[in-house]
Amino acid sequence: MAFNAAFLHILFLFFLLFPLLAVSQTNVTLGMHLIAGDGGSWTSPSGDFAFGFSPLGDFFLLCIWFDQIQDKTVVWYANDGNPVPKKSKIELTTDGQLMLTNPNGEVLWKPTINSGDVANAAMLNSGNFVLESKDFVHIWESFSQPRDTILPGQILQVGGNLSSRLSNTNYSRGRFQLQLLQDGSLVLNPVSLPAYFPYSPYDTIGVANSPDNRSRLVFDDTGRLYLESSNGSVVNLSPIYIYPSADFYHRATLDVHGAFYLYYHPRPSRGGIEDWSSVKSFPDDVCDIIGDLGSGACGYNSYCGVANGMPICECPPEYTQNDPNNILSGCKPKFSLVCQGDDESGSPEDHFEFKELTGTDWPFSDYEKFDPISEEDCKNSCLRDCYCAVVIYRNVTCWKKKLPLSNGRMKASDTGKALFKIRRASLSRTKKKDQTIAILVGSLGGSVFINFVLLAAICLTAFFVYQKRPKSNEQGSIISETNLRSFTYKELEEATNGFKEELGKGAFGIVYKGLYPLGSKNLVAVKRLHKVVQEAEKEFKTEVIVIGQTHHKNLVRLFGFCEEGSHRLLVYEFMSNGSLASFLFGLSRPHWDQRTQIAIGIGRGLAYLHEECSTQIIHCDIKPQNILLDDFFRPRISDFGLAKLLMPDQVLTRTCVRGTRGYVAPEWFRSMPITAKVDVYSFGVMLLEIITCRRSVETSWSGEEKAILTDWAYDCYREGALEELVERDEETMRDEKRLLTFVMVAIWCIQEDPSLRPTMKNVSQMLEGAADVPYPPCPFPFSSVC
Repeated sequence: MAFNAAFLHILFLFFLLFPLLAVSQTNVTLGMHLIAGDGGSWTSPSGDFAFGFSPLGDFFLLCIWFDQIQDKTVVWYANDGNPVPKKSKIELTTDGQLMLTNPNGEVLWKPTINSGDVANAAMLNSGNFVLESKDFVHIWESFSQPRDTILPGQILQVGGNLSSRLSNTNYSRGRFQLQLLQDGSLVLNPVSLPAYFPYSPYDTIGVANSPDNRSRLVFDDTGRLYLESSNGSVVNLSPIYIYPSADFYHRATLDVHGAFYLYYHPRPSRGGIEDWSSVKSFPDDVCDIIGDLGSGACGYNSYCGVANGMPICECPPEYTQNDPNNILSGCKPKFSLVCQGDDESGSPEDHFEFKELTGTDWPFSDYEKFDPISEEDCKNSCLRDCYCAVVIYRNVTCWKKKLPLSNGRMKASDTGKALFKIRRASLSRTKKKDQTIAILVGSLGGSVFINFVLLAAICLTAFFVYQKRPKSNEQGSIISETNLRSFTYKELEEATNGFKEELGKGAFGIVYKGLYPLGSKNLVAVKRLHKVVQEAEKEFKTEVIVIGQTHHKNLVRLFGFCEEGSHRLLVYEFMSNGSLASFLFGLSRPHWDQRTQIAIGIGRGLAYLHEECSTQIIHCDIKPQNILLDDFFRPRISDFGLAKLLMPDQVLTRTCVRGTRGYVAPEWFRSMPITAKVDVYSFGVMLLEIITCRRSVETSWSGEEKAILTDWAYDCYREGALEELVERDEETMRDEKRLLTFVMVAIWCIQEDPSLRPTMKNVSQMLEGAADVPYPPCPFPFSSVC
């Protein structure tokens, strides 16, 4: 009887609690979907969180947000923060894949999972979106891939990190990260974009000092944040008083300025109409702590101050934001800082003055210091210095600074002053206007005879100049169609100091370093082309027009050209970090993440040339020497569109070693049609070079089997020995999944049969994880390798 009573009691409790258990989550079943713009979402049972599309301008962000507060704060986002167009779809497919597609059905994002094991998805009350098996095991969860925010119940393991947004409205990875290191310390550090290379930390939070113990960052259900070591020690990061989770929401977010904040917000039961409030931040003042590398909390040429405990960004006098819609974009002067030019006369005081900003400094931008010196002498030194943009004057000491200014900060306790050199624009205009009036009056006051003689001389001069000017109409048409400048040979000879400093040479010509205009700091790269094919003389202008009309962040920009006599020159923007070849094949192995971003950027640039230009451009000479790196190590494709201008054998003889698999696709040697797939082949070879940091042909490697990179790479892939391919590099092997993806993509690209190679658009999608990579066949079907 006692047993039966106990059983009935347990049964009663089960039925009493069953309704609560049943609503602990709301399942998303296979086949369900949401459409961007339709307003639907998958919500948690409590209604606190929602998963779906949040409006972002004219686009939509696939994300998770607090659903019961007014501002719908986003706490997680998919697709690397990239917004998608209206009518995009997120679907839990019938085979268990969570898949984001655009209106054309192209896959933009999906988690990497074993899809056959997924039974349903669910938005949990914790804010965690999960994919579950039939046994309610979490196969994938948003908590395991945090973005800029963690929530109560979420844990950050060793190696985990948060990445700030690029701006408040741009959810791409930003300029700061928080990461938990092996020794248990939680650090904040700036990163370079787009390579995402981490600079030295600017703040270390709660050092656990446990190199032999694995630590983790715990945000428990009560809203308490702490570092917990495996030996049981705890470092508390929360304030003494914690707002009760029954009445308040909590979140911890890495802000766009680089500070890590703990926030609370009243729940709807408490009114819920207030904004988020910060209870603690790391560091206390982010404006004053970020190190010397990178642009600081606010971007270059701006300065950071604190208002109501939060950082704010401002521009100096007569400077304006680079992007009016992004306060973190940095600032630029509204005027030219160039000293006296050909059209200016008089002293520097006639053209520049100073505007004062107190308590402001850019401590890492100094290039000259004077002590002791008067304020007047400090300003005079800057006036006569073309590099000088601002001086800091403090206690008879003068610091001169040049652009770009980094890590600017304003402090009330700073007794110094920043004196910005700005152009006297109104005085300049008045002076030029006066000069124009004086000339006009002088002309009118002369005799009729003198004016007649002068007019005749001008007409005769203009006539002879017109007769001698070669092909002006055609050059003018190029300028009008592309906004390119037509340079004279003499101008470029002077700009390069007689073609003195050589930057590099290749199949298309020699590249020289130049300055234009003379006396400025504007660096340019001047390419002096080899002899152009006679039949391509007219085609030169056509190609220049096509190149001049390209606009993509992964292409080198063309500024102008010279077509004078036998001279054919092109003027490009200067790339400060040289070629990909020197970057890859130097003494040290570059960062893996940096290399992957470079590969993705090159893929995007080639896809643009092949499919997005008004006229398709086939490069025909893709190799590391023709990929240049800009100030941010962003890859820029150069020499595109030039191959058909050269002597017929130049492209081939300078691009490969006959008898080996170099960069040139096999169809070059088989009298087959040349299509965009030749670039795909070359990209595949170069992708293997990016993966391995070795050249495609290396006779110095021990063993004949390793001499040809494409053969050896396929051997390593076939035998499951990718660690050999990357020389057991730990950093690369930690990202083994992406390594395998990149190798498989490369093998698809180097297929001897052009029809088997993917398009560059497909290649880009596979590299970015937006499309699956099928297992590739042997790329050399008629070779002993297979």
